[in-house]
Amino acid sequence: MKVLLYAKNLKLVEKSGVGRAIYHQQKALEENNIPFTMNHLEDFDIVHINTVFPVSLWMSKAARANGKKVVYHAHSTEEDFKNSFRGSNLVAPLFKKWLMRCYDSGDLIITPTSYSKRLLEGYGLKKPIVHISNGIDLDYFSKREEYSKRFREKYQFKKTDKVIVSVGLFIERKGIVDFVKLAKMLPEYTFMWFGYTNLNTVSSSVKKAVETQLQNLHFPGYISREELRDAYSGSDLFLFLTHEETEGIVLLEALAMKLPVLIRDIPIYEDWLRDQEHVYKANILEQFKQIIIGILDKEMPSLVEGGYEVVVERDIKTIGQQLGNEYRKLLMH
Repeated sequence: MKVLLYAKNLKLVEKSGVGRAIYHQQKALEENNIPFTMNHLEDFDIVHINTVFPVSLWMSKAARANGKKVVYHAHSTEEDFKNSFRGSNLVAPLFKKWLMRCYDSGDLIITPTSYSKRLLEGYGLKKPIVHISNGIDLDYFSKREEYSKRFREKYQFKKTDKVIVSVGLFIERKGIVDFVKLAKMLPEYTFMWFGYTNLNTVSSSVKKAVETQLQNLHFPGYISREELRDAYSGSDLFLFLTHEETEGIVLLEALAMKLPVLIRDIPIYEDWLRDQEHVYKANILEQFKQIIIGILDKEMPSLVEGGYEVVVERDIKTIGQQLGNEYRKLLMH
């Protein structure tokens, strides 16, 4: 068995969650000694596709025409495409039709969570759907004092400074507008948003939020995986205000780093992240504000060990075993 992790146009997605997921798949297959290639000119038995570019659909159809098995990884839904870029809501129904065409072109659809599986089942797709987490590299994302020190020194934070971080593109769906509102409401804490999107492509409310000038609000832009690990290690709270996800790799990373986590209470996290057991959840700004104060002032119990238990089940080696099982089942049919 040899798997082609199809990576054409990888540069276009490498800074997104899809790019991170492809990297995780490489690592997962390596950890389980499953032979794979990134070169589509090599021979292979199964192609695993993560993107929805026209060339990706072409690859899927060409592979099946040549008797190869196709796994299509569904990272996107119409729901998480909405409220992303300027005009995205107008074209969302067309995008959904394109997604369905791509996903149904293979033999098996893999999606990261039971929530995204339910959404896709509602689309009326004809191919079987299974859910497998994107996984987390627990060896890499592990808290250390040296990482924390490096982060604090780089941004010149004092020991007493309380730092709140979030990670994502500058898009409405990620909750960036509320992030800025909370920074205004809590001037005693430092708010840092890591990630970047060209402001010409975003809505006016997002552009206004990112251009907000506050002493306690910082947008350092896109940072490397190593710098992100430093940030998780050296900050005091991970604030994830997203309105819609298919999983949220950065959330898994923060939980792996045993960083306190506060998220928006949305359907995707209902069945695997329990409020006040694994993470704290809120819905309205005043709730977020009160919980942030409670966590940072140590008035609320730490949930980091409970959160860590969730990611242990999603360790990259386990994910590789699950992928391997699905690949072998496909080849038997």
